[in-house]
Amino acid sequence: MDALTRERTLIGLDSPADLDLDHAQRPTREAALQAVRTLLAWAGDNPDREGLLDTPQRVVDAYGEWFAGYQGDPAAELSRTFEDVQGYDDMVMLRGITVQSHCEHHMAPFLGKAWVAYMPTGKVVGLSKLARLVEIFAKRLQTQETMTMQVADAIEDHLSAAGVAVLIDAEHQCMSTRGVHHHDVSTITTQFRGVFKTDKVLQQRFMDLVQRK
Repeated sequence: MDALTRERTLIGLDSPADLDLDHAQRPTREAALQAVRTLLAWAGDNPDREGLLDTPQRVVDAYGEWFAGYQGDPAAELSRTFEDVQGYDDMVMLRGITVQSHCEHHMAPFLGKAWVAYMPTGKVVGLSKLARLVEIFAKRLQTQETMTMQVADAIEDHLSAAGVAVLIDAEHQCMSTRGVHHHDVSTITTQFRGVFKTDKVLQQRFMDLVQRK
């Protein structure tokens, strides 16, 4: 992986502040509210009509929820591990983690599921932390390819895992509701690291578990 790609994928791993705008640069809430009013007017509606009076506030609040991942810290989520696992050295896998993200090109949602697995080397992390890790990266403006790499990078770097496998399957509304208007088309991205990349039997075992009903 080249340096620029690595820098992009490691954004936010050390400190959520690395992703945040400088306090003097980040617009105020009032500026964000006014931006929504401007967009409403640009779309052709009247921001002052009754039905839209509270819309800017609702949109700004929704953005705070949708993009809360900028305040999340993947390193902190993976920092607490457990070594008393009685020598367990096989795959740990979470299946069907909900993915709710927004593409960075159109700010349209893409929705789907993630499957995440790793091979521990003497320590494991709480299962909820893996789901939270996916959520942190999902709740940012993203490309699915980048997000898949970010999840794999974080686990590989912070758990010293012998291997990592990540698969994300999502439908992009920037493709289904605009542009080519193709519905029910899903995008699948994968990342295999360590033993999941070199051991094709283990990789196939992961894929079989992904497909299991």
